[in-house]
Amino acid sequence: MLKTFAFLLFVGTCSAGNGCYGNIYNTDTTGASCTTASQDSLGYCGISASRTMAQTDLSRMNNYKSKIEQAGQQLCMDPAVIAGIISRETRAGAAMNSNGYGSDGHGYGLMQVDDRYHTIEGSPTSLDHILQGTGILIDFIGQIDQKFPSWSQNMVYKGGICAYNIGVGGVQTYPNMDVGTTGDDYSSDVVARAQFYKDNGY
Repeated sequence: MLKTFAFLLFVGTCSAGNGCYGNIYNTDTTGASCTTASQDSLGYCGISASRTMAQTDLSRMNNYKSKIEQAGQQLCMDPAVIAGIISRETRAGAAMNSNGYGSDGHGYGLMQVDDRYHTIEGSPTSLDHILQGTGILIDFIGQIDQKFPSWSQNMVYKGGICAYNIGVGGVQTYPNMDVGTTGDDYSSDVVARAQFYKDNGY
C-alpha cells in the first residue's frame, strides 16, 4: 500500500452513519477479480466473491468493531469502509505476523500502514492505528478530489479508496482506476466488502 505524508481535509455532505465522504451503497463496484477470489479458492468472482470473503472475516472483524466505530465517529468516516479496507488488507488480522506486519515486511497493522512513508502509531489492532489508517484514507480522498474536480462525491470516494493501494498518481481514469492495483480490483473489492459490512451492522 502506497502512502503520502500530506493530510488534506475533504468534507462532503455528512449523513448519519455514512460519514462525510459519500454513500458506499451509491458507489459502484464490480467486486473482486478472479485473482483475488482465488485466495479463498472460490470458483467465482465479482461482488459475490467479495461478500463471501468479507463474511469469512466477519467474526474476526467483530473483535475490532467498537474501535472501528469509534474511529469512524471521530473522523466522520463510514465504519463499513474502514472494515472493508481491513478485510482486504489483512483479512481482519489473519494475514499479519506476530509483530503486526504483512507479507511485504512494511505494511503494519490491520490497515497496513506503510512504515516507509509513515511513523507507525499504536499497536497493530489499536484505535490509534485505525485512526492513522483512516486519516491516510481521508488524505487520499482529498487529493483525488483536487485531482479530479469534475468527479462526483462517490466517484471521489472510490478514487480515494483506490489511492490507498496505488497512490494518487496511479489513479488516472474512473473506469480503469483499478488497473495496476493489487489484483486489478482494489477499490471495487473494498467497496463490495464495505457494502457487506454495512449490511451487517457497521
